[in-house]
Amino acid sequence: MPTHALHEPHYDIHDGTGPYLLMVHGFLSSRAQWQLNLAALSQVARPVVVELWGHGRSPSPDDPKRYHPDAYVDFFDALRQRLGVEQWMVCGQSLGAALTLRYAFTHPSRVLAHVFTNSSAGLADAAWLATRRQSAWEQADAIDQEGRAAVERIPVHPRHAKRLPAEVHQALLADTALHTPEGIARTLRYTTPESPVRHRVGENRVPTLLVCGERERRFTDKRKFVEGAMPHLEVVGTPGGHAVNIETADEFNAAVVAFIQRHAQR
Repeated sequence: MPTHALHEPHYDIHDGTGPYLLMVHGFLSSRAQWQLNLAALSQVARPVVVELWGHGRSPSPDDPKRYHPDAYVDFFDALRQRLGVEQWMVCGQSLGAALTLRYAFTHPSRVLAHVFTNSSAGLADAAWLATRRQSAWEQADAIDQEGRAAVERIPVHPRHAKRLPAEVHQALLADTALHTPEGIARTLRYTTPESPVRHRVGENRVPTLLVCGERERRFTDKRKFVEGAMPHLEVVGTPGGHAVNIETADEFNAAVVAFIQRHAQR
């Protein structure tokens, strides 16, 4: 059951068995991020796949406040209420993980369990944030001037991916044609720089699983930090990279299915 309302992000509700599972992709991705995971996860949950503002089928509102991570948290909880449940599970990838981490820290009583993947944005330290804030605004300025060509130059654009299965890569590329340069620029200005929650990881009260792509070396220090600082955390490593749920889909699916089965009735 999709939504096409102009005032909120697009989402799809998939058939499944078990609790609802909110799934949020990362920057310059789309609902295709989860293509290799939905069948397995639907055996133990009912996936609710959201697309970020300006990405895929979601609109690109003008108001900068709509892009702030706190506004996403409010939308996620309104969506939970619309589904008519007191609790659900949440899962985030990359920038989406920064948003689901924030949601779980803000509304722990509403989250049965949380799964996330490598998220430099979510676990950024001050040095990373200072550098990223400047580069994000520079990229946004370039998009304002050059449009889609500047979006396609961004290193994490799917057109630069080399290790993704062909069918997923093609689906991601097809969805990038739906991204709006305006929405991507606003995400860079108003979502990414405000997304870190490193200072809040000690608040965690929710059973949490990090499925870590160990080939992404730049995330190693952040993994070590969160392992030592976050209560109620389990970590499963795979030989994948940043897109761990795609590159090592079987390992990701097995870990997440087992985790959901343990915590679905909390």
